[in-house]
Amino acid sequence: MSELKKFLLINKIEGISFILLIFVAMPLKYFADVAVATKIMGSIHGFLFVIFCYQLYKICKRSFISSREAILYFVLSLVPFGSFYTERLINNRLDIEPIAIKDF
Repeated sequence: MSELKKFLLINKIEGISFILLIFVAMPLKYFADVAVATKIMGSIHGFLFVIFCYQLYKICKRSFISSREAILYFVLSLVPFGSFYTERLINNRLDIEPIAIKDF
């Protein structure tokens, strides 16, 4: 599996974990008083975010993307649904098919 495909996969998984943290775990914590939801989901998301940053560094280092693009993709990872926009930008730039988790 190429480094770019690995990045696209972790980008998608990390984005989904962020959405789950923001829109599922946080409301459970504050509206249903289930604080353990954010502890679990926050830990999972934190781990995935570290892997995302590592993969971003690797594809930047191997010249798949520029430093400017890496900064853009990092900033987009901090915004809900930003990772899905990152995937779209990369797919359009490289003219490749969107990646599906079932492809792995």
